Amino acid sequence: MMEVGDLAPEFELQSDRGDRVRLSELRGQRVILFFYPKDDTSGCTKEACGFRDAMPAIVERNAIVLGVSPDPVRSHERFRDKYDLNFPLLADEDHKVADAYGAWGPKKMYGREYHGILRSTFVIGEDGRIEKTYRKVRPAEHADEVAAELGE
Repeated sequence: MMEVGDLAPEFELQSDRGDRVRLSELRGQRVILFFYPKDDTSGCTKEACGFRDAMPAIVERNAIVLGVSPDPVRSHERFRDKYDLNFPLLADEDHKVADAYGAWGPKKMYGREYHGILRSTFVIGEDGRIEKTYRKVRPAEHADEVAAELGE
């Protein structure tokens, strides 16, 4: 479980834009890393569109957004195009990055237990350390909450 002050785990993942994104190459700017369960589902769409719409405020605060889910790149491409998402979506198909951040774990739905993405967000500072964590977020309001708190 990642906590404020911890060094954010390094990763390299394929993006929906055809490149590989490495966290270490983003030093010097803040990174909003949000983990979401599935492309083009109700809650995930609300959350992603919220970050899309909050992008001007986020960029003003020297931050970028990266969305991460276990969906493959092709699914991310369709999701990005359908909703005009203006930030990279990263494919964590083996959920190793989610594991490293504590964003993969037991869930329960309709009485069935399984493992999956635990909706969570990490704000990583310019120095590569965790500045803020958000767990069990509310998708509809989450992006505005994160953007507002970046300025504090």
